[in-house]
Amino acid sequence: MNIKYEKYKRVYRMIATLIMVAVEAAIFWYVWMEYYNVDEVMGAGFTFAKRGNYVMLGLYVILLFTFMNLYGASKIGYQKLTNMVYSQSLSVVCVNMITYLETSLISNKLVTPLPLLWMTLVDVASIIIVSFLLNYGYERMFPPRKLVIVYGDYQDGAESLIQKMNSRKEKYIIDDRIHYGAGYDRIVERIDAHPQGAVLCDVPAELRNRLIKHCYGASIRVYVCPNISDIILRSSEDLHFFDTPLLLARNGGLSIEQKIIKRGMDILISGLGLLIASPFMLITALAIKLYDGGPVFYRQARATNGGKVFYITKFRSMIVDAEKDGRVIPATEKDPRITPVGHVIRATRMDELPQLFDILRGDMSVVGPRPERLEHVEKYTADIPEFAYRLKVKGGLTGFAQIYGKYNTSAYDKLKLDLMYIENYSILLDIKLILMTVKILFMKESTEGFTDEKSADMEKAAELEKLAHQKEAEAGNGVRRTEQEKKD
Repeated sequence: MNIKYEKYKRVYRMIATLIMVAVEAAIFWYVWMEYYNVDEVMGAGFTFAKRGNYVMLGLYVILLFTFMNLYGASKIGYQKLTNMVYSQSLSVVCVNMITYLETSLISNKLVTPLPLLWMTLVDVASIIIVSFLLNYGYERMFPPRKLVIVYGDYQDGAESLIQKMNSRKEKYIIDDRIHYGAGYDRIVERIDAHPQGAVLCDVPAELRNRLIKHCYGASIRVYVCPNISDIILRSSEDLHFFDTPLLLARNGGLSIEQKIIKRGMDILISGLGLLIASPFMLITALAIKLYDGGPVFYRQARATNGGKVFYITKFRSMIVDAEKDGRVIPATEKDPRITPVGHVIRATRMDELPQLFDILRGDMSVVGPRPERLEHVEKYTADIPEFAYRLKVKGGLTGFAQIYGKYNTSAYDKLKLDLMYIENYSILLDIKLILMTVKILFMKESTEGFTDEKSADMEKAAELEKLAHQKEAEAGNGVRRTEQEKKD
């Protein structure tokens, strides 16, 4: 990568976003003027004049910017091309639906949706073409960064991160790697030889702090795998009572007013959700009952706020007595226990709808860490004590781990994602995550189950993470001894 072009990335993204919005706005303008702002729709003498048309165009553009920002549709080079096309298409569909309701309200009747449906198809086609061209230009101008990774004793964690970063070859190339045990001086030499960036993964805190300061002084980009304390400090408050800066981490979970507002949102959203989803829930219940005559619902003990146990409610997607021996068996991609009806409702997330009753009762929240089975909470807490931090708030139907993770994301990474939500909680964040949930509903990577290999890996994941924490403490002492020996 030519570093001198790096500063133009934001400019390129801004211009690309303006081009995408301009194309979609031009399509809307044509459809609005030709098919909706006409006497047949608005009524004779009630069509918009110039200013009214500009207001409609302005509202459409504002909505486009809002949804594109929400779904990350304007982040050229940040998302994969397919994800970017999906995000933009979803943004346009949402905006066009709102525009249809808006137009119907203005004309005081339900207008024909056909022009908007055709417009949506044209929008999607233009999105595919424009996104491909813009993404191609971005990759030509900003080739992938060549990075060096400094890793710790948790080898599996480093390899996992390398695989994930290498899956985005258009953005990153792990060009070199070095173990933290090589010592500060040798690591710095390797970092300086890779001015495009360094990755720090599970490096002991003392050494990591020195490397971050070196990268800052040398203006070298650094990617850091955060630990739990990093996430807690990110949400801390700046205090300037003295001439010494202080960071305040309150660590008390949600405030009373936040809990009240959140509960009000839960009641409103779950109530509306049940009203809208009731026909689909009835059809699903009938399909499950007619298939094998077994129970419609499946209830299971889960842990929520403060360790309280409640019974989560789902539509049954497996055969009756799928875990009759009491042993926890994670579902695999081709699990024979899943019924034909179960495959459909799992793929469409319909099996989760009964949890709206749990939210209405107050056992769950719409947004929050996913409530885990008691066996999982006990196991992971024994190996990773910080796993209990997820219980500072109510379990949720959706959350950070559901949106940014996968079904088979490791326990430690789930913990980090959930803590990011807890430590940065706000009503606006809840609204954003609810809207973003729409995006992931039909994304395969967010709904995939455990593969047979992953099921086995999950059994040893917590043990490896615990070992990594123990070795980090030992490594810190080792680094100090090495530095002292060099001084002597």
